[in-house]
Amino acid sequence: MTFPTDLRHLSSTPVFSNAITRMGQPLIIAIVALGLPVQLGGEPAQAEMDDSFEDSYKVTLDEAWQIVHREYVDNSFNHVDWQATRQRLLGREYTSRQQAYAALRGALRQLDDPYTRFLEPEEYAALTEQTAGEVSGIGLRLRRDSSTQTVLVTEVVPDSPADEAGLQVGDHIVMVDGQSTERLTAEGVSQLLRGADSSQVTLSISRNGGQPRTLILHRTRLEVSSVEYRVTQQGNRRLGYVRLLEFNAHSTEQMAAAIEALMDQQVEGFILDLRDNPGGLLQASIEISRLWLQRGAIVRTQDRDGQQESILANRTALTDLPLTVLVDGRSASSSEILTGALRDNDRATVVGSPTFGKALVQSLHGLSDGSGLTVTVAHYYTPNGTDISRKGIAPDVVVTLSEQERRTLFNNPQRLGTEADPQYMRAANLLDQIIAAQEQSPQQATSTEPSSSRLGQVAN
Repeated sequence: MTFPTDLRHLSSTPVFSNAITRMGQPLIIAIVALGLPVQLGGEPAQAEMDDSFEDSYKVTLDEAWQIVHREYVDNSFNHVDWQATRQRLLGREYTSRQQAYAALRGALRQLDDPYTRFLEPEEYAALTEQTAGEVSGIGLRLRRDSSTQTVLVTEVVPDSPADEAGLQVGDHIVMVDGQSTERLTAEGVSQLLRGADSSQVTLSISRNGGQPRTLILHRTRLEVSSVEYRVTQQGNRRLGYVRLLEFNAHSTEQMAAAIEALMDQQVEGFILDLRDNPGGLLQASIEISRLWLQRGAIVRTQDRDGQQESILANRTALTDLPLTVLVDGRSASSSEILTGALRDNDRATVVGSPTFGKALVQSLHGLSDGSGLTVTVAHYYTPNGTDISRKGIAPDVVVTLSEQERRTLFNNPQRLGTEADPQYMRAANLLDQIIAAQEQSPQQATSTEPSSSRLGQVAN
């Protein structure tokens, strides 16, 4: 599989069909989410070896080496002798799986690319499950609160085991099956919450600083809802607020349903919230771009041989109503692809703070022992040819939150898209001005591609 890269821990490959893009610390639904645009690959790689090559650990190592050799975006391998690396990997004796995995990680570190990385079987299974948009878990989104050094609940999936057990946003997860979460990341806790359908998990939770209490829940298969939407009111105007949490296999259909439902409710414009969205499947970012964009380029990619490809809109947009997009420093990878497509084509005005700045695409491969590998296979550029690496996309209208404001807002997601959300309020006010300007200009009002530059003048 191949993914666009997202934030911290994720790999970045060109955004192709079934690619994933995520940031380093994505929102978690009891699974691991990488931060990168990703494309999904096929069957586990098979290394080319003679019959005497029977060491199963070395089979995995050589599979991984071969994938990097064939696909890695940098033909010089960061000026590393990659053939010599293979000889060292296969010339050693390994007494355990973990020893072999450590050697492989060491080899990959030579590339100085945090997005080309090895995934143990549990991590690989979690990522593929996440991008499929379905999980076996209890229905929680989690985040590690840096101020309290605890893992807390940021969302409870309706009608999930967690919902039925009475868990609430803001609850702190203290223990999972007797294991303390004190030193675990949100990703680590999410892995503990995953498990076989109908299996049991025991949680210890604390609420409002009270004494921990124990809950016993049974996991179930859940479709991950990646889209939230509602009608909001800005003066006399009805606006459609759509929040996209990640890009998974169900995100396009969920986004289309949201747009159509809001259109049925006679909204006059849309606010698309991509804040805190670490990315996901590349193909989802392309398909969702096409729901908003009637024509024009969506993204440009360049592979290891310098070959470039432009992926285009295909005249299947569901709406041409005015649009503003909310972003922040945790909007990464696929989020940046969507944002770049909408802005460079003058389809939307972008509000918030600069995005993360992940402009790589990874491919995700399964290995024969159940582990996996993400490999950077391409760079991507916005339609105008801008390289956003390490600098992100600068909003048209900058609205910066303090760290305390940001923490308070995203730890209380019910405040997002309300008067308690300064970035949303700025986007809503701007959208109101855009709609008013179009009402005064019949030519602009009938345009299928609103110009963010013209609308920016109105806001000023």
